[in-house]
Amino acid sequence: MRIAFMGTPDFSVDCLKALAESEHEIVGVFCQPDKPVGRKQELTPPDVKVEALRHGYEVFQPVSLRGGKGVEILEKINPDLVVVVAYGKILPDDCLNYPKYGCINVHASILPKYRGASPIHYAVLNGDSETGVTVQQMDSGVDTGDILGVKKCVIGENDTTERMYEVLAPLGAELLMETIDLIEKGEITPVKQDEALASKVGLLTRDMSSVDWTRSAREIHNKIRGLYSWPGASTTLNGKTLKLHSSVLSNEKGNNNPGEVILEKGRLFVCCGDNSCIELKTVQLEGKKRMDAQSFLNGCKIEKGTVLGK
Repeated sequence: MRIAFMGTPDFSVDCLKALAESEHEIVGVFCQPDKPVGRKQELTPPDVKVEALRHGYEVFQPVSLRGGKGVEILEKINPDLVVVVAYGKILPDDCLNYPKYGCINVHASILPKYRGASPIHYAVLNGDSETGVTVQQMDSGVDTGDILGVKKCVIGENDTTERMYEVLAPLGAELLMETIDLIEKGEITPVKQDEALASKVGLLTRDMSSVDWTRSAREIHNKIRGLYSWPGASTTLNGKTLKLHSSVLSNEKGNNNPGEVILEKGRLFVCCGDNSCIELKTVQLEGKKRMDAQSFLNGCKIEKGTVLGK
């Protein structure tokens, strides 16, 4: 099958690698334009572009697919199928309708739950015990197309968003190849999404980072692992920002003073709103390096009764 691939970040690379190792012909790879990165603002190619060039594929980086610009490229490379994985652009109808088998999308949730830009983050933020990947036949809506296949996996109590990216990327590649095989054989059975179960999630923002210690210990723990590694959860300590990189739930009991620290043999506990605690495992004070709690406490004297977030 002649396949065009559309994707941009690292999450997309596993799917591109799987296609590259298959018998299918990759006729072109689309990704977002190169962007300036870091303090020096060096123009940097997306991860998908790097992988595509490694295989010698032709790369297209249009600013927009609208106004016939996208379908003009498709007409030149003539794919039977377009595979989309975290591309970051909306495909107009002329692109969706061009290929023989249409366009399929690998989405990192169990659709119709968590349609939109940040499905992995919200599964962790909401404390879900399960997530997965869905391959859907794309239509003009956002993640609203018929479901072609699903694979599920467990989210552990301490799994972070970053960890789930590592789990879901290869799972998505596996499901993608199985789905393409069924499409080729004419054995695919599309399933309509249940709109009653649909939910939408948007992009994350930096203003989500601040921790509200009046929330329950589990909610705060989910926030810390759900926002890792970007934008990250944070609080304040004596007027300085304290980034919270990792935590675990604790059997330690609180004292009805949310945000108050409890120190115990080099361990750092914080009281939460439900009168229980979380234990902070890895933190980073403003202007300092990231470190484990014991190392942090060895170098930073915290007075008894100190309350975070004030």
